[in-house]
Amino acid sequence: MLLVTTRFPKLAQMMETVDPLELRGLEPNDFFTFFEACIFGEHDKPEEYQYELAGIAQKIANKLKGSPLAAKTVGRLLQKELSQEHWNGVLEKHEWLKQQNNDDIMQSLKISYDCLPFDLKKCFSYFGLFPEDHRFTSSEINHFSVAIGFIDSNHKADRNYLEELVDNGFLMKEFNYWGDRFYVMHDLMHELSKSVSAQECLNISGLDFRVDAIPQSVRHLSINIEDKYDANFEEEMCKLRERIDIANLRTLMIFRGYQEERIAKSLKDSFKEINSLRVLFIAVNNPESFPHRFSKLIHLQYLKIGSSSFFNDWEMRLPSTLSRFYHLKFLDLDGWRGCSDLPEDFSHLENLHDFHARSELHSNIRNVGKMKHLQELKEFHVRNGSMGFELSELGALTELEGGLVICGLEHVANTEEATAAKLKLKKNLKELGLLWGRDGPTTDADILGALQPHSNLRALKIANHGGIVGPSWLCLDIWLTSLETLTLMGLSWSTLPPFAKLPNLKGLKLMNISGMHQFGLRCGGAPGKCSMRLKTIEFHEMPELVEWAAEPNCHSFPSIEEIICIHCPNLCVMPFSEASCTNLRRLRVCGCPKMSLPSMPHTSTLTSLDVGRGDSETLSYDGKKLVVSGYGGALASHNLDKVEDMTVGRCDDLFPEELDGGIVFRSVKSLKLDASHLTIRKSSSSKVLNCFPALSVLEIVGGNEECAMQFPSSSSLQKLTFWDCKRLVLVPVEKENGGGIQEDNSLLQSLTALSLLP
Repeated sequence: MLLVTTRFPKLAQMMETVDPLELRGLEPNDFFTFFEACIFGEHDKPEEYQYELAGIAQKIANKLKGSPLAAKTVGRLLQKELSQEHWNGVLEKHEWLKQQNNDDIMQSLKISYDCLPFDLKKCFSYFGLFPEDHRFTSSEINHFSVAIGFIDSNHKADRNYLEELVDNGFLMKEFNYWGDRFYVMHDLMHELSKSVSAQECLNISGLDFRVDAIPQSVRHLSINIEDKYDANFEEEMCKLRERIDIANLRTLMIFRGYQEERIAKSLKDSFKEINSLRVLFIAVNNPESFPHRFSKLIHLQYLKIGSSSFFNDWEMRLPSTLSRFYHLKFLDLDGWRGCSDLPEDFSHLENLHDFHARSELHSNIRNVGKMKHLQELKEFHVRNGSMGFELSELGALTELEGGLVICGLEHVANTEEATAAKLKLKKNLKELGLLWGRDGPTTDADILGALQPHSNLRALKIANHGGIVGPSWLCLDIWLTSLETLTLMGLSWSTLPPFAKLPNLKGLKLMNISGMHQFGLRCGGAPGKCSMRLKTIEFHEMPELVEWAAEPNCHSFPSIEEIICIHCPNLCVMPFSEASCTNLRRLRVCGCPKMSLPSMPHTSTLTSLDVGRGDSETLSYDGKKLVVSGYGGALASHNLDKVEDMTVGRCDDLFPEELDGGIVFRSVKSLKLDASHLTIRKSSSSKVLNCFPALSVLEIVGGNEECAMQFPSSSSLQKLTFWDCKRLVLVPVEKENGGGIQEDNSLLQSLTALSLLP
């Protein structure tokens, strides 16, 4: 067997025969033990270490993020002098970064950096301007690189520099809860970036910074200090104005707002001469937070305005001078929490490519058609009698990408207005919403027909269209061949689209469709399985829907993974046999009292199940946890073999039918049981706990009626709680073959907690 180690993920992919194992830093406790060994070697720790130095060592270790090489480098540095002064100096000034031994960490990282191509070196060098642990996005780095002239001004980079830096081990790729991709950098890489760009870039991240060592050639500056006044900091900022050419700064990034007025004033005064900025990041908490010469920054290409964390003025407006920045290409207002109104002449920003902001801001752009290079418009509202908000404004926006929602379509008078939007020509648009007001007039079907999108569209939503006929491009012709998601809401169409003929459809949502009694996919094709790729189907607020009719040539749906039915009071027939939806993962049913369900979960593939029939009847299952309350249906116990946590309440018929001692839940470790329904008359109920041989936590809730149960013979029970169990009768365990009562002290021996609560 050959073991290959590398810092470069791309090389690992080339060499791999099995999945590569990504080596992260050591665990904190293990790393600290190793770190102490690097400091003291085979020598004993001095007596004063625990009281004077251990806390400092822990803080330094936290900064090293589990890197063994960093531990060796810093350990050598600390062992030179075992004093608080020396160790605090190492902590505060990052002294290990200045070590020049060939086996020190920064020298090792510098070798890797020197092997990068020139353009990757240049890109990496700017990362030190951002705070430690910053989450980078591709658009953020792309915008910055265009603004300072690093890549071509059309901002259509042919290469993904971040991915290349990942392949070379300088960045790590991560995903957040919603699946959004971002990139992070180890603190040591961050320090390397600051080191290699020191002649051009300056990151002020502490109040103790000193101007003396700062090169006069600095053109890119960032500030991320704590919100605490320090007279020395103010003095150093005054010196900074004398040392570097503030007027010719190309980048100024201030990553937070400051409640401390003296800091805010010091920063504002320090940069009152800015004149040539291409990039500006600021966080504001009032109109006075903007720079002195804000309106004069006509060279800006990338502007990011955020609100301070303590900001709470929803009425604060953006400065009217914003529309003067004619060269602005990227405007980021994602962090802006003030008023959503924009300057009346905002459309003067004719060179703006990307406008990152919430939907309300997008919908308030008057005369948006003048902004011909705009690549994203989240929302557009057609406003009756309001100049600059006619649907024709969209016609000139040929470069739109991403998603667009058009609201207020009831104000469109005729097909000429609809055609002027030129949706069919927007080939880069991936998502489209066409929304009419609920109380709008009955709509001419031709208007929706004239809103035909490009065939590249992947997601479409149509809501509250008042006509009785759907558009031919959706209901007759197979035009949207790339469509993956379709949502139809509040419609009364006589004919619905042939869903099965949309070749790439994966998600379908139908809500409040009038006159729809029966749902069918109109699959066509060979008998048996449906060839559709449909994975998710949802029905919401469908009072007339009665059944999902399986067609003779389409009774099996192997691709469907999720079914949701909400408030469909007459829906009773669904394809829930094991042969119908063989890969169903999630099922949610709420407000569908007539629906006939099989024993649940009816298939072993189902890992998420929610059934609710009012507040009193609930069944919830997520693979390891099962909650049953007032549920009258049957349970498929053979598909519940992985459940570890179970809650059962108000299920009068569940136990006699399901848990008569013949069924065993071997994986259940925690059980909460409402015993009020286990009356003495139900003889089989007394042995219900024998169905849970692995219980470690048991909670029993009593009631007004006398009930009896036999305690389990399990020796694993550790925690036992009784709630309001005044009428509970505990039945001793019987010996096998009817030999009387069995004496078993194992239960008492295993218990670690016993609670009796009123």
